[in-house]
Amino acid sequence: MSHNELQQVIAERAAEYAVPGISVGIWHRGREVYAAHGVTSVEHPLPVDADTIFTLGSTTKSFTATALVILAEQGKVDFDAPVRRYLPGLALADEATAAAITIGQLLNHTAGLDTWMLLDTGDGDDALERYVEALDRLTLIARPGERASYSQAGYNLLGRVIEAVTGTTYEKAIGELLFAPLGLDRSTYFAAEAMTHRFSLGHNVTDEGTAVSRPWKLHRAQNPGGGLSSSSRDLVRWARFHLGDGRTESGERLVSAEALHAMREQTVELRGSSIGDGLGICWFLREVDGAATFGHGGSAYGQFADLIIVPEHDFAITVSTNAEPGGTPCNLAVIRWALEHYLGLVDRDPEPVAYDAARAAAVTGDYDVDMMTVTVADENGRLTLAARIKPELRAESEVELPADCEPGHLGFLAEDGDDYIITEGPLQGQRGYFARGADGAVTALDLAGRQFRRV
Repeated sequence: MSHNELQQVIAERAAEYAVPGISVGIWHRGREVYAAHGVTSVEHPLPVDADTIFTLGSTTKSFTATALVILAEQGKVDFDAPVRRYLPGLALADEATAAAITIGQLLNHTAGLDTWMLLDTGDGDDALERYVEALDRLTLIARPGERASYSQAGYNLLGRVIEAVTGTTYEKAIGELLFAPLGLDRSTYFAAEAMTHRFSLGHNVTDEGTAVSRPWKLHRAQNPGGGLSSSSRDLVRWARFHLGDGRTESGERLVSAEALHAMREQTVELRGSSIGDGLGICWFLREVDGAATFGHGGSAYGQFADLIIVPEHDFAITVSTNAEPGGTPCNLAVIRWALEHYLGLVDRDPEPVAYDAARAAAVTGDYDVDMMTVTVADENGRLTLAARIKPELRAESEVELPADCEPGHLGFLAEDGDDYIITEGPLQGQRGYFARGADGAVTALDLAGRQFRRV
């Protein structure tokens, strides 16, 4: 596959999805390929390249999890141990849950914690400590180990565990455990470091035009779950490490091959989700056209990053873009093109069945997590789904929060099931399902691995 063809594809996709800048890195059987298009910012434009830093959002979680795997091999962390072994003062909304949740349950999102808790505890070295002290405010959605439901707050809690067992800040620990030995010199949690290199700004595209998203990244307490910034070149190095045997390019062993590869072994199944068939240790696992893949994606303030690794083909691709709502569908389109043209793997969305008024009436309404409300509506014989940050949180926030996801068409995937797919709009391609109680009534909606409870 020629570099020119890849370059042409990403330029076309960027134009199609109104993305100002895109950077792509590919590793395939010993060869690195990079392509970039567009600019870092519409206000102060610089050309995007392979070393341009983008914010990664939740792709950060793979670094937090890998650091804990290394610490576990060093005997400093036990995944089966309760979190209170390392954080004795942990308090949650339910005492039994606080006493029971384990490190492993946080790693695969089965601890029963709600999604976010966007609490700003400042930029000091005590930011995570103060955040964890406030976790008794967080809603609990299930008993520990009962089900998987994606939790940003859970990974921020893991960051505090890393601080407790290393005796230093989360950011310094990740730098010493991962960045320095792997040569990730364009990876940072701090804007003051990122600004010494070329970096991308997020954008929000509306009918009025394209505007820079502010602030640039989440506050410090969110760093373990979504605060890393990095470049395509560094993310290809990161993928190569996970394709390897636990050693750096210089031969230094960071972790055993067995422990590293165990991260991509399924620990819990995910039902009806486009982000994966199951979860390993952090990684989302998905079969594409018969090939096993693992990876993670993320978003933050108008920037989107996705990393997909296909071990049997010694292949990885990372895509970073800098605009919403087009960033996620643009990333997916580029990844699907690369999987097909490099590996012959075809990844297509299933087609929904025809609209049914009775089924639509059973699911319409509002569904909540701590930060957002999802609304399923019937618009003249057409089911739609929209996701919006709660107005009271926008009113209380001192910074601009991410844009809402406007309505997109939703369709059921079978005549007699509750699984669905979104076929247009910012969440196009997302799959999920409606959960029912013992009486058969719909009680919750699952979207992007998260449980939204019916209001």
